[in-house]
Amino acid sequence: MAYLPESLKLSSHEVQQQIEDYKHLHSNPELSHQEYQTAKFIERRFNELELGEGVTREVWRIGETGVVLSLSRGEGPVVAFRADIDGLPLKEKADRSYASQATGTLDGNEVPLMHGCGHDTHITSALYAAQLWAADPGNWQGTALFIMQPAEEVADGAQTMVEAGLWEQVPHPEIIFGQHVWPDKSGHFIVSAGEMMTAADSMKVTVFGSGAHGSQPENSIDPIVLGAAMITRLQTIVSREVAPLEAAVVTVGMFQGGFKENIIPESAVFTLNVRTFNPEVREKVLNSIHRIIEGEAVVAGAPEPKIEHLSGFPATINDEQETASLQEAFIQQFGQDAVATDPAMKAMGSEDFSDLATALGVPYVFWFFGGYNEHRFTSGETIYSNHSPYFSPDPEVTLEQGTYAALTALYSKLGNVSG
Repeated sequence: MAYLPESLKLSSHEVQQQIEDYKHLHSNPELSHQEYQTAKFIERRFNELELGEGVTREVWRIGETGVVLSLSRGEGPVVAFRADIDGLPLKEKADRSYASQATGTLDGNEVPLMHGCGHDTHITSALYAAQLWAADPGNWQGTALFIMQPAEEVADGAQTMVEAGLWEQVPHPEIIFGQHVWPDKSGHFIVSAGEMMTAADSMKVTVFGSGAHGSQPENSIDPIVLGAAMITRLQTIVSREVAPLEAAVVTVGMFQGGFKENIIPESAVFTLNVRTFNPEVREKVLNSIHRIIEGEAVVAGAPEPKIEHLSGFPATINDEQETASLQEAFIQQFGQDAVATDPAMKAMGSEDFSDLATALGVPYVFWFFGGYNEHRFTSGETIYSNHSPYFSPDPEVTLEQGTYAALTALYSKLGNVSG
């Protein structure tokens, strides 16, 4: 017997409409903090919802592109579900009729845009969860919040909403739920307690040297050679300074220096990304980065490098008790074999979702759901991951699952489960 009542099930017409909405959103991504049309689309849909008996609605625009919907019926708990809404500066290569051709402006440059992380899936799932929840004839009581958050990709969207007065305007939830599509079979879920995703720190390093002609290296302090020495040494942090049973990643994703092969430049630039779960390991790795970069400059006789913080994601640590409760609800709704609960199933990716809950001091639970038709795994097709230009979940089998997962979480707290 399914956990959700029949009134919280999509009709065949709604399934088709959901797919069309998804295709529209997929074709029209917007960059972080630029989600103006996406926010208007969400706001319009929230204001058009048909309300069941006793249901009241309130819609807020939080900041420039954040949108929150409140659906209330009588007295009861306040529970929130969050979905992120921004796209990526990425050229789509997936062979889809609705593939994005959109462009946007980033740092003054025109760039291609794509929903390469699946946030279009998150938006559509949340919209239809809200639609079913609003129209339900009486199987729940309390207040459900649907938080549509901008700028997850740049790590400050949740904090931006908080600073824009989110919790001064919107009722305070007792728990916040969230989810993310990823490259697994549709209908499969990972709902694990404790460490779910890492903290992430990004920084930009400018290495200074002394320029010279390529034929006279003795008259230079070569910032490219110095930067290469730093980058090589940085890779020893994880292998030699972090305990083998701890998790950490140090990645250099960009290295630029000079403009011509026979000119030693005066500076070079590289960017770093760090992933950790344990706060103590995080501090140790960050301190080691500074020590190595500054120390290598001293050894080379170079000026002090400039280290700039670019962004920082918090770790996602699911509440143990609340996760156990949600696991039971998911198993009832989707079946034992569909729900993975092993705490070891965690990801080195990062999210700013937890900032919403941390600002209130309330627990949260975040889970993953699969986005690909099962036949892709048995046919030998390449399975592309998030942030790939080929990442393209199968909406026909994925959107319903995301919708029902959101509803299951809300119903576990607000539903008349025993009635």
